[in-house]
Amino acid sequence: MVVLFDKDSKVVVQGITGNDGTFHTQKMQEYKTKVVAGVTPGKGGMEHLGVPVFNTVEDAARKVGANTSLIFVPAAFTCDAIIEAAAAGMKLIICITEGIPTIDMVKAFNFLKGSGSTLIGPNSPGIISPGIGKAGIMPAQIHVPGKIGVISRSGTLTYEAVAQLTALGLGESTAMGLGGDPIIGTRHVDALRLFNEDKGTEGVIMIGEIGGTDEEIAARFIKEEMKKPVVAFIAGMTAPKGKRMGHAGAIIAGGHGTAAEKVEVLKAAGVHIAESPAEIGSTMKRALKKK
Repeated sequence: MVVLFDKDSKVVVQGITGNDGTFHTQKMQEYKTKVVAGVTPGKGGMEHLGVPVFNTVEDAARKVGANTSLIFVPAAFTCDAIIEAAAAGMKLIICITEGIPTIDMVKAFNFLKGSGSTLIGPNSPGIISPGIGKAGIMPAQIHVPGKIGVISRSGTLTYEAVAQLTALGLGESTAMGLGGDPIIGTRHVDALRLFNEDKGTEGVIMIGEIGGTDEEIAARFIKEEMKKPVVAFIAGMTAPKGKRMGHAGAIIAGGHGTAAEKVEVLKAAGVHIAESPAEIGSTMKRALKKK
């Protein structure tokens, strides 16, 4: 079983007729992802890139069996798009859009509670199970089927870790970008739980960053329940306090959330720490040997 995204995933692209939606849908189709529909309000009934376009996600679910939503709509409409996808029963919702107003994400986050839908993002590059399919914007050519799960707040560092795993012959079971916004759906600990139970995963790479407490929460889970080796890299070691570094969620406030603090907590939980981005893959290779 592959985490979250597998051979039964049927993707509906919200915003398929826009430039980004069109380009990345074509790339997903080239990767043999099951893109079964698109949604653009007011354009229902047309066909785009060989798939039917509907006015609503509910229509896509009812008429072609869509169960996974990929969102490319503008930030002002993303909250409604997430809620619409959840209300239509999408088991997985991946949001690529960034810069969504925080108050909108609070509304969407609260709606998702108890809905049965899992949200990845916003501001995520998506998710890929190599050799099976992808829902997102990541470059598919650097991924190969393998045994390492990848979880990351950074799209670019996801690609770096994946390229190293591929070069070392380890490959990836599933790689997911959690997103860099302050309010996201799936967090490190949520993804770790999934990979912990995934029979196709033998080790996990976790890429975090300054700000918040997600990595500390993940460390507690790793120490108490994780059955597989975990390698972590924390970005922002030299970030000054009070300065936002890159992502909207990456800011050290009140002296908390520093990279050094996170690294110490992770080390205490038995996590293997990569000291630089260039050492992520080699650190995992060593961790597997120790196992």
